Amino acid sequence: MVKKVFDESVYVEVQIDPSEPENAPYLTDQIRKLIITRFNGKIAPKKQANNVIKVSYKGTQFVPLSYDKYGYTTRYQTIVNVEFTMITKTGEIITKTIRTTTQAGISESALETSSLRIASIGEGLEKAVDAFMAYVSALGASSK
Repeated sequence: MVKKVFDESVYVEVQIDPSEPENAPYLTDQIRKLIITRFNGKIAPKKQANNVIKVSYKGTQFVPLSYDKYGYTTRYQTIVNVEFTMITKTGEIITKTIRTTTQAGISESALETSSLRIASIGEGLEKAVDAFMAYVSALGASSK
């Protein structure tokens, strides 16, 4: 169904929220990898691509879910906001904003907690790309 709105060659443009400067390279690579693997597309220069997908990472919120007896957070919910804009092979512009949630624990080690945080964001991005893929598939199924 995706092939009805999406052709094989794709240019992926990624914008990262400025509040994530230390994670920007990782997030950019993660988003590109997810888009290409999910759509089975081939990367192409923008002028040669039949499709353009712009992914704008709009940031993440962390909401504490549980605390230890001293009041420190032990588990939190990660809310990831992503906006997708796709120019289809027919020139139609499709825009969809997706918000995903995941949950993660916090370690006593600051380094491990940072790694868990990044992994939680990556999981949220993966869910967002999958949700966008389902949305595009539904559009393909409804097109004639």
